[in-house]
Amino acid sequence: MRLQEAFSAAVLDSQQPCPRGLVSRNGHVESRFAVYRNNVQRGLINALAFSYPVVARLVGEYFFQEMARLFIKKSPPDSPIMSTYGVRFADFIGDFEPARSLPYLADTARLERLCVAAYHAADACAVDPQVLARMLKVPESLGQLHLQLHPGVATLDSPYAVADLWAAHQNEELSQGLDLSLPQSTVVLRYGLSVEVFAVRPGYTAFIRHLQSGHALGPAAEHALQVDSYFDLSQALALLITHDAITDLSPAPEISP
Repeated sequence: MRLQEAFSAAVLDSQQPCPRGLVSRNGHVESRFAVYRNNVQRGLINALAFSYPVVARLVGEYFFQEMARLFIKKSPPDSPIMSTYGVRFADFIGDFEPARSLPYLADTARLERLCVAAYHAADACAVDPQVLARMLKVPESLGQLHLQLHPGVATLDSPYAVADLWAAHQNEELSQGLDLSLPQSTVVLRYGLSVEVFAVRPGYTAFIRHLQSGHALGPAAEHALQVDSYFDLSQALALLITHDAITDLSPAPEISP
């Protein structure tokens, strides 16, 4: 194994010895490498804790650090951008045997990752509300109208009430009263510099995903109604409009002012 490969492997795994071939001016190679390794791992653990604060609170500091340390060994960073580190953390948690007693933990991590991605998503200007309102008043054009959504818009359907769990941890509230076994659909929106999480009916998430897949407004609404007979198109559009989540219309509206 080359020195660079051995060095990288040893930095991420505290059980491995100091790689051969390293030198130090004062001769204390092993101790200096141990300090360096500790700093690298600590930085990565802190990055994960920053991205997954609710997960960290749910399992406690010691458990989170040990779980994160094992994840770091399995999934080292592949980018210098630390905000993107940990995109596979939720899948790791789902397979992590010691966390099986918290079956909602993996989806909680998925929701937190969506929040991080929404916060760092590219900026995009919302469609002029007046233009959008006029377009929506032309019934014959609605079926084929395509809505471009903000890059930060995301959805999650979970068999657990992770949106309520996430919300309970934003204001230091206790989550003991929550029934986490209830399925819950979630929409993540970025409004300005704030990321907001909404617990919604499953038709909303089906509607948004259909729009994001390139379907027109009509087929997306029909799909949402098939998923959820209580789906309300006007309320779904209101949620997107009031949070500046619609960034483009296609075909372009040809409406006189």
